[in-house]
Amino acid sequence: MTTEHRGQSSGQATEDIASPKRTKELIQKYGFTLKKSLGQNFLIDQNILSKIVSAAELDSGKGALEIGPGIGALTQQLAKTAGRVVAVEIDQRLLPMLKETLEPYPHVSVVHGDVLKTDLRELFEAHFRDVSKVSVVANLPYYVTTPIVMKLLEEKLPLEHIVVMIQKEVADRMAAKPGGKDYGSLSIAVQYYCEPEVVTIVPHTVFIPQPNVDSAVIKLKVRERPPVDVEDESFFFDVVQASFVQRRKTIYNNLAARYFTKETKGQLEAILRNADIEPSRRGETLSIEEYSVLSRHLAAALKGDG
Repeated sequence: MTTEHRGQSSGQATEDIASPKRTKELIQKYGFTLKKSLGQNFLIDQNILSKIVSAAELDSGKGALEIGPGIGALTQQLAKTAGRVVAVEIDQRLLPMLKETLEPYPHVSVVHGDVLKTDLRELFEAHFRDVSKVSVVANLPYYVTTPIVMKLLEEKLPLEHIVVMIQKEVADRMAAKPGGKDYGSLSIAVQYYCEPEVVTIVPHTVFIPQPNVDSAVIKLKVRERPPVDVEDESFFFDVVQASFVQRRKTIYNNLAARYFTKETKGQLEAILRNADIEPSRRGETLSIEEYSVLSRHLAAALKGDG
């Protein structure tokens, strides 16, 4: 069950939340203790917030969905640009703080709930009917970054952009090209749905408390259609996942282990060659186009056997 708070306009200028002084004041006022289990690190750098909001390309006719608003530092900046802002917060202890910090913004709603359990289509229908486009803009907790991003993409929500601050290592993987150590199944899954661009690197020093690693802001421009033709998306992604099960193994060995028995794996070499893929290559060297061709050839061969 979710509960909602909507800001009420006060007509007064408000102080930016993203400063060490204001952040510490709010934490002390509400006796708030940060939970490591929820990945709570509050951003205190206005310049980084400006870069995040700018990358989202918002205006008064567009909406923004924020996940994990914390004490409202990013929410406040989104409210100054977007026509509609909805922030989903899992930690009930933050709701009174958000009620105070977002009071001046009547077009901002705070929904209490877990975004991974939230019916996002229902949320969009309830809150974003009157805007032309919606983007997700958020500082995501590291421990749930990938599940949240994949939920947003797999549910094929009507999104323009996803602009999120995440662990730098994960951003590098999402934007990686074939052939590098960062390229893997996450790279292909994200790039199937989006065009990724790393906007800026964020040092750990601009948070309270400071995380142990640096972050990055990544912009995912959601594609109108995938860059490759795939007959069966589920099987396509299964082939991709299988190809990276053991990165040091060849594509032949990984696929043989996933789809063939000892007696039948001999036919895999012919399937790979028909797809113009050398059996000795590793999964990290294949482009998304090659995985599309490979999955089509492999599916046809497996159906032929069945």
